Amino acid sequence: MDSKDLLGQVAENLSVRRAFGTAYEMDGLLVIPVALVAGGGGGGEGMAPQSADTGGCDGTVPSGSGGGFGGLVLPMGTYVVKDGSVRFVPAVDVTVIVLAGLSLARLLVRSRGRSLRRRAHAHDSR
Repeated sequence: MDSKDLLGQVAENLSVRRAFGTAYEMDGLLVIPVALVAGGGGGGEGMAPQSADTGGCDGTVPSGSGGGFGGLVLPMGTYVVKDGSVRFVPAVDVTVIVLAGLSLARLLVRSRGRSLRRRAHAHDSR
């Protein structure tokens, strides 16, 4: 796969169709799913530096290419359309909430430990 193909796939995967799902009707409501989409990709190609010990027996220079892509899609909620009015109904993902809470707690504990070490060091150097 060359870099043009890779970039084409990245653009396809990060399109607005990933952020807004296919709308559907349910109980007289129009429901449009919404997600947070983030990602990136990269690629490259190149040839080995020219030197006396590189090159095949037919005089060609070794070359190669590579690339990769990664992404994240998180549900955010839905837009609900009823009688010409639109409202957003957020999705609640308990796992994300718990992980965010644990990360915050860890940061607070680490910053408290650093603060205590600085105070002890300042007190010892007097």
